Amino acid sequence: MYETILNLHSYWAYLVLLILIIAVINALVKVFGDKEYEAKDFRISLFTLIVSHIQLLIGLILYFVSPRFELWAEMGGEVMKNAMARLYLVEHPLVNIIAIALITIGYSKHKKKLTSKAKLKPIAIFYSLALVLFLSRIPWSTWLA
Repeated sequence: MYETILNLHSYWAYLVLLILIIAVINALVKVFGDKEYEAKDFRISLFTLIVSHIQLLIGLILYFVSPRFELWAEMGGEVMKNAMARLYLVEHPLVNIIAIALITIGYSKHKKKLTSKAKLKPIAIFYSLALVLFLSRIPWSTWLA
């Protein structure tokens, strides 16, 4: 079960990154190009929100079924002294939860705006911040191996 969830989490992450990058580029191009907000922009931002929340659910399941979770009991406070354990047990989950919260905030804020630029700006800002956070906490050494 663990391997299946781990593979799903890893492969779904590619989809999340791809869709998030598309959403960020789309929003930035439209904000700086003074272009109108369209139904396509709504769909892209909504799809980004959905796939990122699915990734969060998969990640939470993975976190609790992972053999690494047992390190909390074995190591206790020593987890913070071990770089790899800290990455998987603290930094990766916490930073990615914050990133998904930023996507949710950006999506919520954009829905309340009335003009095109006002709608696109929160998406551009919050989704860009989320992208930076995601990229900062991906365990690249194992993900690309």
